[in-house]
Amino acid sequence: MPSLIGWYVRAITRVNRLMFNAVALLVAVIVPVMLYEVVSRYVFGRPTVWGMELATLLFGPYFLLGGPYLLHLGGHVNLDLLHRKLPAAWRRGLDLFNQLVIIAFCVILLYFAAPLAIQAWEFRETSYSAWNPPVWPVKFTIPLAVTLLGLQSIAEFLRILCRDPALEANAT
Repeated sequence: MPSLIGWYVRAITRVNRLMFNAVALLVAVIVPVMLYEVVSRYVFGRPTVWGMELATLLFGPYFLLGGPYLLHLGGHVNLDLLHRKLPAAWRRGLDLFNQLVIIAFCVILLYFAAPLAIQAWEFRETSYSAWNPPVWPVKFTIPLAVTLLGLQSIAEFLRILCRDPALEANAT
């Protein structure tokens, strides 16, 4: 792998791993908030106005910002049964095509999500609930996550492209 490509692949994967580890900590907030809400609602008959909404607002970034590193780990849903039965050259071609589809998806989603996030920030959008927290920071995680996913997909594409096909053929 050429050094510049190797540097890019390692750098974006490192950024996404750090983001993955950071957002994993959100579970330490989401679970106690939901537990408090459940106890408050069902034991004391006094639900909070903020519990479920806070858990929902935190789960979005948790889910979205963990995705790019999951792509690197191969943790997304795929058709392994079909993939394993293909010859190495076909698997490589399919993997490259998959990354191109992900990149195209990210470009399209970013095109539509970025203006909505900017608009939410300009209007200082809130949830309009009884608690009424700001939602614009959460909306900004969508274009951020899509950008990170696209960059990771480019890294995976380059990693697959630079991988030695002879080694892949011997591995099967």
